Amino acid sequence: MRLALLQPVFIPDLHDVAMIAASDIVVLQDMEIWSRKGRVHRAKIRTPDGTQYINIPVVTEDRDKPIKQVRIDHSSNWIEQMLRSLEFNYRNSIYYDFYEPEITADFLSAKEYEYLMPFNLFLRKRLFRFLEFEPSSQIVFSSSLKEYDAGPDQLAKNLQAARYIQEHDARHYQRQGKNKSEFDFTNPIYRQHFDGFEPDCCLLDLLFQYGPESFRVIDQIKPH
Repeated sequence: MRLALLQPVFIPDLHDVAMIAASDIVVLQDMEIWSRKGRVHRAKIRTPDGTQYINIPVVTEDRDKPIKQVRIDHSSNWIEQMLRSLEFNYRNSIYYDFYEPEITADFLSAKEYEYLMPFNLFLRKRLFRFLEFEPSSQIVFSSSLKEYDAGPDQLAKNLQAARYIQEHDARHYQRQGKNKSEFDFTNPIYRQHFDGFEPDCCLLDLLFQYGPESFRVIDQIKPH
């Protein structure tokens, strides 16, 4: 059995998708402590000069709490600022105008969410549907897993996993296991709307540029 340990990130990237596709069970670690260095509240987008992060503000007093208990700070107009950033950087993408109304509506719906994680899960579900990616793996939350252990090696043992992989570039915020397997992943180079290619952009980058043809890129990272 192949196990992946991920956090419930704001917007997944292709590395996340590849790890999900390559695993039998994905454990979303919603009981780990929120970290400003993590991707639960931020996602990387393409810009004319390279990349930048878009961020969801979190309530200050929740920053030392488990991810599932972290609330969105709605005291600022962060949604409108984020939508303006997406428009500025993606308005010339081929499929931006096609998806913009639905993406805008999805982001505006964040006003209805008190907690960050449910909004992230809603947005992930929507993006996976747009991209026609349907995970075949079992996805469970650590908070509902009786075998869960904060130690990755012990968790893998509890679940009788032959191997396990962890979120990429997460050593600064995700507890690292001694026996984890390295995940062989090369970000497929696809046509972006600015010159050059920047890896590890969130799935909005692919969606706005490839739209219904995104499966051609995703198929390159699925196990065969």
